[in-house]
Amino acid sequence: MHRVIDGAIQPGQSLAQVLSAHGISGRITHQVAQALRPHLNLRKIRPGATFEATLDETGALTHFLYRASPLEIYEVTREQAEYRVTQHEVPIEQRVEEIAGTVTSSLFESMEALGEKPELAVRFVDIFVWDFDFNSDSQPGDRFRMLVEKTYSGAAFVRYGKILIAEYENRGKVYTGVYFETASGTGDFYTPDGRSVRKTFLRSPLQFTRISSGYTHRRRHPILGGVRPHHGIDYAAPHGTPVWAVADGVVQSAGWNGGNGKSVVIQHRGGYRTMYNHLSRIPPGIRKGAGVRQKQVIGYVGSTGLSTGPHLDYRLIKDGHFVNPLTQKFIPGDPIPQPHQAAFRNLRDRLLVEVRSPAQ
Repeated sequence: MHRVIDGAIQPGQSLAQVLSAHGISGRITHQVAQALRPHLNLRKIRPGATFEATLDETGALTHFLYRASPLEIYEVTREQAEYRVTQHEVPIEQRVEEIAGTVTSSLFESMEALGEKPELAVRFVDIFVWDFDFNSDSQPGDRFRMLVEKTYSGAAFVRYGKILIAEYENRGKVYTGVYFETASGTGDFYTPDGRSVRKTFLRSPLQFTRISSGYTHRRRHPILGGVRPHHGIDYAAPHGTPVWAVADGVVQSAGWNGGNGKSVVIQHRGGYRTMYNHLSRIPPGIRKGAGVRQKQVIGYVGSTGLSTGPHLDYRLIKDGHFVNPLTQKFIPGDPIPQPHQAAFRNLRDRLLVEVRSPAQ
């Protein structure tokens, strides 16, 4: 009588541990592992991978099917005293799908409610980080839509491909990013008028946060008391959340700064400086005189100095004066090169019709 066992790899488990737990001998487990080793890195077995093993009446393993992912399927069969491995060719299909919805509590939860994975929400947000601060300006009732490539194996979703076009509508203003390749395999997002969405400054120094205190000249200080100006934006975020430099620049100071706690100040072109306060720690390479790139991690959210809890106090200084980070207008991105403009306009027009079509 043959016996079939199946299951899934749990976090922290090895393939050998799983097979041993089902009574398969160490000798057979070793033989199966040796057969798979040229095809798989058995030290990096992914949690969630599934298997199906067939044992004969003596308890010997005669057949083993291992699904490392929907696209990686390995079949191990016994041929006399040896085990041989065959990798299955899995047919895949790529589709372009529209995803659209309305923000309820947050963009991420609204996309999840549509059955999409957090990865897609992160990629969507990354298109607009130069123009829109999802931490402070996103609100219930905002609308989002996109066309995205998806890969399927049969009915099973495998992975996301490129986002072809994305739009986010907030308070009557529509932000649009169109993906366009100026060379094969090399592309980026552009506004409908053909300018790169990339600008000198990001709108926000970190993700997955919420605004806890806005820019104001009169704010009751939570520790010192009294009404005092608050020349920055407070981003409440979990302790240890990475903080980005919002633009290329040179570190002017990094270290303890009184009530600001651990702080980093960066000098940028155009008379701008940015300040990041109450950090839990600062990476070793972030020191006075060091160059930094946009989106480089320059610290981690903390509660050092005069702070009531983990948050980032982010400030923007223009020509020596504090300004509101949320209202500044920065230099538009570079335009598409002239030889590609006609092709871009044709693609833009087609994608805009598709993503905005009521029938979609």
